[in-house]
Amino acid sequence: MRYPKFLEKNGTIGFAAPSFGCVIEPYNSAFKNAQKKFTKKGYKMELGFNCYEDKGIGISNTPSECARELNEMYESKNNDCLISCGGGELMCEILDYVDFERLKKADPKWFMGYSDNTNFTFVSATLLDTAAIYGPCAAAFGMEPWHDSIKDAFDVLTGNKKSVEGYKGWELESLKDEEHPLEPYNAVEKEEYVYYPAKNKEEGVEIEGRLIGGCIDCLSMLVGTKFDNVKKFNEKYKEDGVIWFLEACDLNTIGMRRVLWQMKAAGWFENLKGFLIGRPMHFNEPDFGLDQYEAVVGILKEYNVPIIMDLDIGHLAPMMPLICGTNAKVSAKNNNLKIDYIFN
Repeated sequence: MRYPKFLEKNGTIGFAAPSFGCVIEPYNSAFKNAQKKFTKKGYKMELGFNCYEDKGIGISNTPSECARELNEMYESKNNDCLISCGGGELMCEILDYVDFERLKKADPKWFMGYSDNTNFTFVSATLLDTAAIYGPCAAAFGMEPWHDSIKDAFDVLTGNKKSVEGYKGWELESLKDEEHPLEPYNAVEKEEYVYYPAKNKEEGVEIEGRLIGGCIDCLSMLVGTKFDNVKKFNEKYKEDGVIWFLEACDLNTIGMRRVLWQMKAAGWFENLKGFLIGRPMHFNEPDFGLDQYEAVVGILKEYNVPIIMDLDIGHLAPMMPLICGTNAKVSAKNNNLKIDYIFN
């Protein structure tokens, strides 16, 4: 696994928009405030040409132009890392235009983003053998003040933090809108992790393995395509084993179960060590009598590995910054969880 250099003090942060750009509110104002905050910290910035574009369908520009920006910004010597401007809907369409052979030859560079950015964070780890950060997009860094999860994401990016922990509350209803673009997370909901087997909650569980995953809405689009290198990844790292982190955005419980079955049928769940499941965007919305827990456990329980659900991963903030591709040690008990990153 290739690990990029961490962002150094007074370095240059690159911003790209392979998915949505920061055009509409509240993202536009939040992104501009993020730039002010980074400047105040002493960092320089390089903005890709799509950061404020709105020419595409579900993404900032045409698929070829989104890919061109990503290719150029990744290879650029004028920035030290990349943070995606935002998530979107159809980043999968840019993959045909991403020059993966060029990126394999380029110096590895941290790329951070989540949701639709799974199309690069996941493929970076599994196809390019280069670790990436599944974490907040650019506009989140404009909130006032930073939530601990935003501090953690920046500390992971700068190499000042080699472990992350779950937080003390989460947000079901956001206070951020067009008129209040800098609102912090409304993290008033109580953390309540759900374990399978249930006894692990009080007894505690430790899992070691290589972290991969992302948003299953996006992962489902990669299964069986030329960008699907998961079997080779699992084989290469079989001695480490794999810890999957997964979360859902638009999918209801039936959709979640379908995708997990699809991933299982494609042979993705080999050499397993465990599953870390984020709160789904459609939280506590059963469908046909299927709740969000049975949607997961009904497919994954046959692997006889620990499953921990309703974690701080994904769309219902806050989210732990997860390094896709790295080895990690996960320690969990009750409503506490810690992930130590092992860079080997």
